[in-house]
Amino acid sequence: MNKNNQQSQALMKQLLIGLFVSATMFTSTLLSAGDLERRQAKRIHDRITGVSPSNAVLDQMENLILTDSAEAAAYEAMNNPAFYNVTLKNFAAPWTNEAQTVFTPLNDYTATVIGMIRDDVDFRQVLWGDILYVGNVGGISGYANNNNDHYIELENLGPVLGDLSDPAILEQRVQSNVTGLPSAATAGVLTTRAATEAFFIGGTNRAMFRFTFMNHMCTDLEPIKDISRVPDRVHRDVSRSPGGDSRIYLNNCVGCHAGMDAMVGAFAYYEWNQTSNQLDYTPGTVANKYLINPNNFQYGHITTDDSWLNYWRNGQNKLLGWDPSVSLDENGHSTGNGAKSLGVELANSDAFSSCQVKKVFKTLCFRDSDDYAADRTVVQTITGDFRNNGYRMKDVFAKVAAYCKGP
Repeated sequence: MNKNNQQSQALMKQLLIGLFVSATMFTSTLLSAGDLERRQAKRIHDRITGVSPSNAVLDQMENLILTDSAEAAAYEAMNNPAFYNVTLKNFAAPWTNEAQTVFTPLNDYTATVIGMIRDDVDFRQVLWGDILYVGNVGGISGYANNNNDHYIELENLGPVLGDLSDPAILEQRVQSNVTGLPSAATAGVLTTRAATEAFFIGGTNRAMFRFTFMNHMCTDLEPIKDISRVPDRVHRDVSRSPGGDSRIYLNNCVGCHAGMDAMVGAFAYYEWNQTSNQLDYTPGTVANKYLINPNNFQYGHITTDDSWLNYWRNGQNKLLGWDPSVSLDENGHSTGNGAKSLGVELANSDAFSSCQVKKVFKTLCFRDSDDYAADRTVVQTITGDFRNNGYRMKDVFAKVAAYCKGP
């Protein structure tokens, strides 16, 4: 009898536990359904700004998700100054240095990216525009070509006095008027002080080319090397028999250098002067760095001006999606002179547009967009919208945030 009672009690206990779990799950489901838009609103705000929203803002974003769209809620989140002072600063900072670290002070490169996004400037100008953003605040040093004090002091004012979301504090200017470069020699962020110090120092200016591709085309050179391209523009400093074996050059080195050296001539008049700590621009005079190590292969290309050719318009790198409206030479190559025209060439490619979306996707979704088919499809759609609607980066942030708002 006792044994039967024990069995009955055990069964009753299991039944009660099952009922309790079912009721808890049902209640949780109801709460989740009722709380869905609020949780999505908070996730959007957290990822766009890095800070928690006030209850009033969260209410407004929740209502926008219910009555309008998640994109509208994302735009509301972008009204928080932290989007500019923190998220966008960290978004662009790694592009300004070879270490690709976010732990670097505000500078003219980063400030220009922040300002262009804030003001809905056609983002292609980031690689070719005569544009620069500077602080318009009393009590700090003015912009200088030989130091970064202006931006360090602006950042040190804090998120109120140095609020980068305020057009009265971070002001759009004409780069050539501020730095003294000829307008034709400006190329967006490529000719900012931060970029030229990082990528025109020493070497042969190939660093500027490589990091421009990494930061704005989302590829390093290794994945796009093509050994089938014409090698006639490869410079003399590149050995044709490294280690005494010409096969290494023919099967490896030429894959990058044939295309890169043909385009890097665009930077031939630029040099970072380590003595004066500023950029030297010498139109008509090729920087000495382009002529170093001539005996590595004395029959190699000698740079005589700032002309460039894009050999990667043919071959496998046609997949970068070059602008089909550009006039080509008889061999199907685009050509030009100087950094500005090269910036136009790169900024009008499909790779550039897609890259901006991929970078935003990783910032807001915390994963690479290439890993899942659904993500790749969304990136492709947002890229098309980006190209068709004025290359406005805030649109990209809104659309990506809406996609990654979660359940």
